[in-house]
Amino acid sequence: MQTMAVIDFETTGLGPTSGGRATEIAAVLVRNGEIVDRWASLMNSGAWVPPQIQALTGISNEMLAGAPSSASVMRELARFTAGCPLVAHNASFDRGFWQAEMARADVPPDPAHEFACTVLLSRRLWPESKGHGLGAMVRFHGLSFSGRAHRAMADALVTAELLLKVKAEVASRFALDLGERRVDHALLSTLQRTPLRWLRRGLVEHLQADSRGVEAVA
Repeated sequence: MQTMAVIDFETTGLGPTSGGRATEIAAVLVRNGEIVDRWASLMNSGAWVPPQIQALTGISNEMLAGAPSSASVMRELARFTAGCPLVAHNASFDRGFWQAEMARADVPPDPAHEFACTVLLSRRLWPESKGHGLGAMVRFHGLSFSGRAHRAMADALVTAELLLKVKAEVASRFALDLGERRVDHALLSTLQRTPLRWLRRGLVEHLQADSRGVEAVA
């Protein structure tokens, strides 16, 4: 069974290219339709957290003063997620911080660490939703949410719930013989890049390529 790591960063700003640094990271491991493990940590990069970000996340400069260094956190995160493809809500944001913080920590890239995005997937599967942010998806699907929004673990857990909803919807809508277990990360990555009007075609092409790969191995 494939294990996916659902991750969420809290940060000091909008992106690493504009000086933003990560302040907290959470990773939730999902396998065979359930959450099997979780890990989270604050991280001290020495960056200052602006008042508006403190108000949004509840993460203060005082809290970060006693947190482990960003480098040590990222090294532990790399070990926790080793070999797992990644999932995030609005993955372009998390991917930028993942790559920047891993590079700062001198952690070599893991080939498995490709991102699938639950925002892109939800837009394709549920275009009728009034929004596709995490809060909108919680309301649209009635997902359970505990903890404070804009804290890494709470957001990662609800994103993991959304991932399971996505996998079940794809399996049901396209009548995959093996159900949710057939909906692997590679398939999700294909679907998130497929225009809505071509969605069924994108799924068929992926399954055909997957079948050819199985035949080649056999």
